[in-house]
Amino acid sequence: MEPEEEILRLNKFIAHCGICNRRKAADLIKKGEISVNEVVERNPFYELQNSDKVYYKGKLVEIEEVKVYLLFNKPKNMVISHPGEANKPDVMTLIRKKTDIKVELLDMPQETTAGLVILTNDNQVLDKYHHPDHRIKKMYHVLLDKEISDEDLFQIREGIRSTSGKYNITGIDRIEDLGEQALGVEIHIGNDSTLYQLFEKLGYVVTKMDRTYYAGLTKKDLKRGWSRFLTEKEVIFLKHFG
Repeated sequence: MEPEEEILRLNKFIAHCGICNRRKAADLIKKGEISVNEVVERNPFYELQNSDKVYYKGKLVEIEEVKVYLLFNKPKNMVISHPGEANKPDVMTLIRKKTDIKVELLDMPQETTAGLVILTNDNQVLDKYHHPDHRIKKMYHVLLDKEISDEDLFQIREGIRSTSGKYNITGIDRIEDLGEQALGVEIHIGNDSTLYQLFEKLGYVVTKMDRTYYAGLTKKDLKRGWSRFLTEKEVIFLKHFG
């Protein structure tokens, strides 16, 4: 970065704080509504120093953190992050090519699970989705080592006991187009680990797990290993309806 790019002028700072745009920020400053270190500053082009504190209407203001929301189509057998250098890419390495902002996953899928994951730096959203009782629609394509029996399908639909209660399976059915061992599963509580445990309990091995729907989002036009930023409408759903 060139030295002149490091200069942060007061009107730009006010705009980045979300108070108003840069032109209106200049007007606020000229009217004497902005103070720097508790002294009124009327020069919109005042160059801020790292130690300066800026006040608007007597309240300390700071630059708003840019919120980032990303949808990633995770490949099977891709780890979230490597502790050091590695030959194979991981999720966080690929995401860093999209944004420099540090983001976290809403939930942590198994390494063997493929499909949709959401990453953000919005702590309110992270806290909401990290809560174990949070309900959100998730759909998976599951491939087993053998065809599931009608009896086991019936058991799952009726509800199978786990060590902590019942496996919360909202819906399950065969996907005939994908083969006799393929299932579509919908859950609102839990994650892929829940499904691995359930099928293991019934004597099946999950050979493939792919999350195809998550919080109103699908893999449409998102290739495996690719990511995209959520639209404004998708962010609203994620924050308020998911």
